[in-house]
Amino acid sequence: MAARMIRVMVADDQAVVRAGIAAVLGGESDLQVVGQAADGETAVALATSLAPDVALMDIRMPVLDGLQATARIAVEAPGTRIVMLTTFGLDEYVFAALRAGASGFLLKDAEPARITDAVRVIARGDALIDPAITRRLLDRFASAPDPGRAAELGRLTPRETEVLRHVARGQTNAEIGVSLGISPATVKDHVAVILAKLGVRDRLHATISAYESGLIRPGVG
Repeated sequence: MAARMIRVMVADDQAVVRAGIAAVLGGESDLQVVGQAADGETAVALATSLAPDVALMDIRMPVLDGLQATARIAVEAPGTRIVMLTTFGLDEYVFAALRAGASGFLLKDAEPARITDAVRVIARGDALIDPAITRRLLDRFASAPDPGRAAELGRLTPRETEVLRHVARGQTNAEIGVSLGISPATVKDHVAVILAKLGVRDRLHATISAYESGLIRPGVG
């Protein structure tokens, strides 16, 4: 049985960059570029009409920037997961992109294999951020607590809260299962419920919720 084709949209205001990324993705047997956009407004329209699995989104674009477009796509095309592409590796952009609903962040000068791998990672429901900035990023979320997040975590059962702690430590379902004495399948079910109760799209955003609420603190876990 053939693997399902991953449908991708590319949004970048530079035609050369846009075409280059599309060519890289199009050269992969499991990736299909279904649309290209030169500005954020067009990106939102394409995401809504084409429902791609993944959108590669430039941060700086005319009409509507990538952050604004991402926030709209998260609402209007929730099935589309977003990887931000930028030439600027600044924490502030990462922070804003994740706030907007992005699930990944890559620099435009990343190797082609890194970009294609990122699309696959995001498409299967995981998140991707350069490891070099992940810790600083979580510290940043922890330094700006959100009372609303604490209330959301109050909806979790004690076991779900325990599972979330392990998720926030970066453990896999198998590792969490060993720690808690339950099967990976049961952990997966717990994680699905946690994401639904917190209203977040993936494990990364669940981790952010754990830090924002104070459930997990930098250096403590």
